[in-house]
Formats: sequence, structure tokens, C-alpha cells
Amino acid sequence: MGSRMSSIARLTAAAVAAGVVAAAIALPAVGGTGAMFVGASEDLGIKPEELKEPPLAEQTTVLDAEGNEIAWFYEQYRKTVSLDQVSEVMKAAIISIEDYRFYEHGAIDIEGTMRALAKNLASGGIAQGGSSITQQYVKQVLLNSATTEKEKNAALEASYARKLKELRYAMAVEEKYTKDEILEKYLNIAYFGAGAYGVEAAAQRFFGVSAAKLTLSQAATLAGAVQDPNATDPNLGKKQRAKLLDRRDVVLNRMAELKKITQEEADAAKAKKLGYKGTPIPGGCATSKYPYFCMYVRNEILSNSDFGKTAKAREQFLNRGGLTIKTTIDPKMQKAADTAIKKHVFASDNPVASEALVQPGTGAIKAMAASRDYGTNKRKKEMSYNVVADAVHGGGVGFQAGSTFKTFTLLTALDQGMKINDGFTVGSGYRAPYYSTFKNCKGENIADPSHTVTNDEGGGGFKSLATGTWGSVNTFFMMLEQKVGLCNVVKTAKSLGIKRSDGLALQEYSTFTLGINEMDPVTVANAYAAIGARGKYCAPMAISSIKDRNGKVTTYKPKCKQAIDPEVADAAANILSGVFTKGTMRGVGGIGRPAAGKTGTTDSQATAWFAGFTPDLAGAVSIGDPRGAINHKLNNITIGGRYYGSVFGASIPGPIWKDTMIAALKGVPATDFTPVNNSRFGGCGSSCQPRQPVEPEQGDDGDGFDVHFGGGDD
Repeated sequence: MGSRMSSIARLTAAAVAAGVVAAAIALPAVGGTGAMFVGASEDLGIKPEELKEPPLAEQTTVLDAEGNEIAWFYEQYRKTVSLDQVSEVMKAAIISIEDYRFYEHGAIDIEGTMRALAKNLASGGIAQGGSSITQQYVKQVLLNSATTEKEKNAALEASYARKLKELRYAMAVEEKYTKDEILEKYLNIAYFGAGAYGVEAAAQRFFGVSAAKLTLSQAATLAGAVQDPNATDPNLGKKQRAKLLDRRDVVLNRMAELKKITQEEADAAKAKKLGYKGTPIPGGCATSKYPYFCMYVRNEILSNSDFGKTAKAREQFLNRGGLTIKTTIDPKMQKAADTAIKKHVFASDNPVASEALVQPGTGAIKAMAASRDYGTNKRKKEMSYNVVADAVHGGGVGFQAGSTFKTFTLLTALDQGMKINDGFTVGSGYRAPYYSTFKNCKGENIADPSHTVTNDEGGGGFKSLATGTWGSVNTFFMMLEQKVGLCNVVKTAKSLGIKRSDGLALQEYSTFTLGINEMDPVTVANAYAAIGARGKYCAPMAISSIKDRNGKVTTYKPKCKQAIDPEVADAAANILSGVFTKGTMRGVGGIGRPAAGKTGTTDSQATAWFAGFTPDLAGAVSIGDPRGAINHKLNNITIGGRYYGSVFGASIPGPIWKDTMIAALKGVPATDFTPVNNSRFGGCGSSCQPRQPVEPEQGDDGDGFDVHFGGGDD
């Protein structure tokens, strides 16, 4: 030992004298058990330096509500495993080719370094490596920790300064961990090519097996790949596969030379084909069974401060965290939505239908479906954005929600004391009597006396809150909004989570009640879910829990508030349930259990909607042309193989909603709505025909039209 140490010292001194900055300074620890520092390293002040080891980037797995995997996110495709989950032959292969004296030396292999040093001194640079597995681990940690190009270049720099730095870190690593722990860390951090980081991901990517089941030939292949994984990447073509095959055989020969295997075993393994399977790497949302919901989850994490204070922190949390994210999506309900949409609208149709299902009382999103697949293939008319959600969650501008917004005016009227059978006599057209008829929430006069609103789905005459809603009478709701106040209606809508899909401010014009704002199905379904929950609004919720890489589970609870008086919600539900029996959905019919809802159609059938709910589930369906709904209206058009002169809310969205709800709620006991407080709201809404207005109780309320008060306690 003494003569070897003296040789090392002499070589080190010669290197320094030659001006090569500590050329052989990679010489700290020698010997196996009881390793010690050589005198030269002490003279040059080489001391261990603590290595910062941030957690490895690991893939995040997304689960549905039943625990099935539905998507994966990652910066590096990696699955960390313990050393006992790696086959013995894999350990032998990697040690044989990379550092055959790994269990015998300290931070570096003196013999290997001596050989490399002699070569380097002769060439005047780094011509040959002599890195131990520990040093290689250090290099990979520095590379994986790099956040800038400068840091990455420094981690790969061919210089003695880098080698010295690595050595100091390696010394500290050897002091901190056992050899088995170091080998485990190395096998999990190493890049093997084909997008696979770590031995487990590589085993699955290359051969479709776990690291525990690697054969001799497979193990030798992976061990050979780590030297230059890009040059031997089998996913790149025949040339790279041939190089990988050569490297495999080099490893097998080395294992035989070291007596780790027999020559016969080596020859038999070399006779095998490469066997690369190229098992697909688990994809993101593009390959998910539920791509639109997947996009929603991804963007929820990236945009929500609950998951990180900065955008960068949230991105690393998602793509590097090795999380298991359990979500709210229900496979049965998702299938129901997918099936219903595909029954009525084809993927090849120009208009696209989309639907969201939300659970009242929690805001949990149970399904997100669309008539088109997600993707970028224009020939197949794939959607490149989340047509079911808002822009924050990967969506677009949305579609005008039409008469589904009349519900917010109805709620406002009930909250202000109007009864179910209160109403007005209206004509077939409505024109604001003066500019100050409507004021937005800034107090500005925004009425347009020159514009006449006409009825698309209902005629004139006396209309109560019930009959006006059932017939979706535009002129009635314009007069009703005038009476209760535009700003109050806007506030009601906002309290139920209503916001534009594109993220811009709501347009507060007199036609607000007619649904002039662009919406997405998740937002509308969630607003209607709040009515089904007796006015309890809960923010849309897609994530129920997250388990981190260490097994710590964080559970996310619904974020709810009482947005609407429960009795007001009950009265609205009572009226809206009549839409199926006496209103615009009577031709479609109900779902065999208590349900309520509202059709929606915009001017000249640019878009069509249906939003409805039970106490157990709410849903909203929209249909429109993503090329531009205003210029590509739903008139004289074939959709789902059927010709339509004009598409209304009850034409396609209503039937989709009905089919979805019947299937989604199959086996779920029906829940009744809470009965109306008749002493407060009078009438009987959907349960009977309202009385005619009582003429003696007519009166001018000063708003330019007469209010008729219906019978009280039918």
C-alpha cells in the first residue's frame, strides 16, 4: 500500500508541476474497508463537500374516482425502485462494465483513475474517464439539479475543475451512504435512452418487464446503454440499435472475464436478438381516456396557488413530484356522457357538442365529454383545446349560453319577493322605453330603445314566473330583468360562479338575461348544481387528494358557500321542473326521477344549450360551430346523420342531457326536491296549472308596465 501511495503522490506532484490543475486530484480515498486519504490529497486540501440532492424528477400518475390510472405527467419518465426490486444480474452487469471494484474502493477507483490519468497526461486533456459509480452519480445529480444552460454546461464540462468538484462531492456521498444505497441511487438516476430515466422505466420501455425480471441479455443491454445513451438509443433507428447490440456484447464479455457469468452463458446471451419492444411511454392528456378532464386537472394544478406559490413551482410539483393524484371523474358517468353525445353528434360534424356533469353540494366534476377527439389532426376534426372548460383550464372562448341565463333572472325575482304565479302581460316584442331602463353594475345607462327583442320560443300574453320560464319567453324575461334590476341579476349569476369562458369581464347589457356571454359547460353545469344543492355553491372540483412521493396524502375538500336562499332555490327548482312537462322540453320528456332544467338558444340558432339538475347530479350541454358560431349557425344542417331546419336547446342538447342522466344515475336512488314554501312563494309551479291573474290586484309599479299578481296558496 505504501509504495502505491508514493506513486500516486509522485504522479500528482508531476501533474501540478506540469500546470495541469490538479490533474489527478481525483485521488482521495483508497482501499476497501477502512479506506483512507492519500497524502497528496491532504496536501492539496481536498475535503468532502456536502452534495445537495434534490428529489429526482418522477412521473405523476392521475387516477379516476375509482383508482384507475387515466393519465401521467412527467419531466422525465422515471419510476424509482429500491435495490431489492432490481434483478441480481442487472446489478452485476452495471457494476461489471461501469465500476467492477465498486464494493472495494472509496470515492474513486485508484487503479481505474491511474490508468485514466496516465492517458490524460499524455494527451494534455481528458482523453479517458475513470469515474466510479459514485462519481457518476454525483455528475447525474448536478446535471439533474441544473436549472439553467450555464449550470448544465458546467455539469458536463470536460475540465479538471469539474472533476475536482465531483470528487469532493463523491467523498461526502461515500461517507453518507452505504455502497448499496449509492448503487440504488445511481440505478434510479441514470439515463438509459429512449426517454427512460432509471432502471425501472428503462426495463419497461425497452423490454416491457420490471427491473426485477430482467434477463441476462436484457440486463447487459441496459448496462451497455448508460455509457452513451443517445448514440445507442434504440428508438432512433437501425444504426443506434446495432451500436446498442455491440455494447451489450461488450458487457457480456466483461462479465465473463470477471467470472460473473460463464463463457457459455455469455455466448448464449449474445446469440439472442436485441429484443427492444419500445413499450409506449405513458402519455399526457393526448393519450388519456379522458383527455378533456385530464387537461382540466393539469391546468388546475398549473394555475391554482394551492399547489405552489409560483408558476415554476407548480410546474415542478406536477412534472417532477412523483405524485398520485386522485380525481373526481366517475367512469360510469363519463361513459354515459360519451355515449349520449356520440349518439346525437358525429365527430365528423362541423358543430361540436360538449357536456360536463357536476355533483351538487360538492362541485365535483364527474364527467367531461365532447363529440370530437382531442388532438391536432385537422383532417379528423380533432379539438386542439378544451372545448368543455374555460380558458384557464385549457379551453377557448366558449359559446353564448342563450336562455340558460334566464334562470338567474328567475332566481333574482324570487329572492326579491315575487311569487310563482306573479307575472306580466307581454307582447311579441320588447323595446326599452328609455335609456335609463337598464343600468349596469357601474350605474351606467345601457338600455337601447332602438333595439327590439322578439320571442323565439314563446308567444305574448300574460306570463307568470312559471309560464314565462316554461315557454322561455324573451319579452317576459326582458321585462322581468327590467323590474328586478340588471345588476342584481348579474350579481346572482356571479354568486353561482358565472364568469366568461375567455376570462374577460361579463358583458352587462340589457340582453344579459338572454345569454349573450360566452360560457363553457363546466361553469354552467356548476351554477345549476348549486340550485340542486338548495343554493349551496361549490367551486368546480377535479382533485380529491394528492399523495406525494413519500406517501403523505393531502385531501382536498369542497369550497362551498350559501349563495342563494335555500327556499328561493327550492322555488326555482319547482318552476324549472315544469320545463319537462309544460315547457320547451315537453317533447323530449323527463328522466324518470325529479329533475329540473332550462333550454337555451341564441339569436338565429347560433348555439344551443340545455342545463339541468337533480339533487344528485347536474349537467350542461352545448353545441356550436368552433369555426365561428355567428357565421356558422345551426340552421338547415345535418348533425349526427339527421337533418335539422333549426337547432334549439331541445333539439340536440336536451336529448343528450336526458340520455346521459338516465345512464349516469342508473342504480342511484332518486332524491326528491325540497317542497316549495307556499306561504312564501304561493302557487304550485310545476305541480298544477297556475291561476289567471287577479285583475283587482293589478297595479302600476312605476316601471312602465303593469305587474299582475297571481293567486296565493294554490
